[in-house]
Amino acid sequence: MPLQETILDLMGTAVISLDGSGRIRLMNSAAEHCLCVGRERALARPLADVAFIPQEMLAAVRQCRAEGSGMRLHELELAGGQYDCTVQPGEQGMVLLELQNLEWERKRHRLEQREVQTGLLELLSRNLGHEIRNPLGGIRGASQMLASELASPEMATLARLIMREVDRIDELILSFGQPKLAQKPVQFYPLLDEVIGLVGIEFGQQAVFERDFDPSIPLFPGDALAIRQVLLNLMRNAMQAHTTRIVIRTRVEHGGALLQSTSTSLLRIDVIDDGEGVPESLRNLLFLPLVTGKRNGTGLGLALSQQIAAAHGGLLTYEPVRAEPAGGGSRFSLYLPLARHVSDPAPETVPAQDGATAMEARS
Repeated sequence: MPLQETILDLMGTAVISLDGSGRIRLMNSAAEHCLCVGRERALARPLADVAFIPQEMLAAVRQCRAEGSGMRLHELELAGGQYDCTVQPGEQGMVLLELQNLEWERKRHRLEQREVQTGLLELLSRNLGHEIRNPLGGIRGASQMLASELASPEMATLARLIMREVDRIDELILSFGQPKLAQKPVQFYPLLDEVIGLVGIEFGQQAVFERDFDPSIPLFPGDALAIRQVLLNLMRNAMQAHTTRIVIRTRVEHGGALLQSTSTSLLRIDVIDDGEGVPESLRNLLFLPLVTGKRNGTGLGLALSQQIAAAHGGLLTYEPVRAEPAGGGSRFSLYLPLARHVSDPAPETVPAQDGATAMEARS
């Protein structure tokens, strides 16, 4: 392969070169993903013949060739997703197309937000540790002395209650630190069954669960207890938003280099509900600590879930299900890098589903 094509294949941006007659002269690997067609089939053929191409893009190519001026198109729907497209004229009627995957850009923006959120959590952890944990130690010590000295059993019980609540607050503060993960091969589907069972016990038959599984998901390295906590947080939030239906969808996606350079594949876990959704005013702040739209919420669950995702080299994102002004519904997506090879335990299989995909949460 010529050096020019090798360099183009290393680019994350899709590049397509058209000759003077509008036929594809050159395209890189990212363009194959963009058009969902291989180079062997596409080269030397008209662009409109090899894939679904929006009319505005074809019109822009014609205008560029006729007027010799470039232009930029936004949010084009192509076979491989949503793209921005730059159209530039070349020599002898050639046209160069450069297409930028908007999903990658959105994910990059969310990664930048994640870094800010993680930094805020660490700062908050240090401040809380200094300003709150020291006084808590004094309160616990005094309560312990009272519990041993008080003659009244009822008063001693209250003193021990104070000690337990102090310990709970101390554990909460410690949880702000970077989670230390026990990286082991994780079998996802048994873990998910456990989470659904726990949510069913807690909330009864409030919602129906639907499984939409990718059967090809392999074992992946992670901390099963930490991932379990993330899924619990997401499903409890959905239940508290008065949802009646939760869809759990699993997929393997490619392009994981954006998250972690050692892995090119991602496990994507979507938790989709039909509840009240997140107010628009909170969406950009959703994963920041102490931000909550619930009356009795702490604003810590999603922040800590994002921290767990980051510790795995992954990402947690949110999107509303229904467009404004109707709003409502939530889609939380957890992205986790997949290792190339993971050994032990034995490979898992997707749980058998008897026809229907729905399963009611059991109390």
